[in-house]
Amino acid sequence: METTHNMSPWTLIAEASLLVQLVMLVLVLASLISWFLIIQRSSLMGSAKRSLTRFQKNFRSKDTDLAQLYQQQQPDSLGVEGIFHAGYHEFTHMQGQDSEPEAVMEGVQRAMRVAISREEERLEKHLPFLATVGSVSPYIGLFGTVWGIMNSFIGLSQTEQATLAAVAPGIAEALIATAIGLFAAIPAVIAYNRFAARSEGLINRYYTFAEELSTILHRRLHNRKGN
Repeated sequence: METTHNMSPWTLIAEASLLVQLVMLVLVLASLISWFLIIQRSSLMGSAKRSLTRFQKNFRSKDTDLAQLYQQQQPDSLGVEGIFHAGYHEFTHMQGQDSEPEAVMEGVQRAMRVAISREEERLEKHLPFLATVGSVSPYIGLFGTVWGIMNSFIGLSQTEQATLAAVAPGIAEALIATAIGLFAAIPAVIAYNRFAARSEGLINRYYTFAEELSTILHRRLHNRKGN
């Protein structure tokens, strides 16, 4: 029973060398931050997708007046609302200056591209950290493992009788560092790939919406010009 207690993970961590303990601490902190970002990014992207679906439903309704829909949006709106506000605001502003239709549409499209770029930056924020954790954590854990095993064999060389019982605790505590590294890396890699794909999907839908709005505004400009 005593041997089992000495070989428990918590005991091995407590008895590990200072460098291996620091490696474990760094990996645990990286894992905690990663999970915080995973929850935050998941909430943000879920909210952005629901907002986009809801706004598109209102936008495509036959009874929707774009001017009234514009009045309902705030200048600092996020997501698709912010893209619509930027495009329609530029449309009304350029029309008030009696600009040529081509200049109006160029201004509208430029304003929406800027808004989409801002959304892309917001959606992809912190994703590089997840990518870094996913790619670097296994190597940090491996460094702790190599260091721990090296110390175990150095200690073993100083004993008169080499036994498995003498070296096993050192090797076990070293392998814990690799396990923690994988525990930090695997969720980060999965989350990064998932969020990168979801972000790309949302951005593509934003560009599709921008093209749809541009078509409607372009048609409105030419109808007024024809009248």
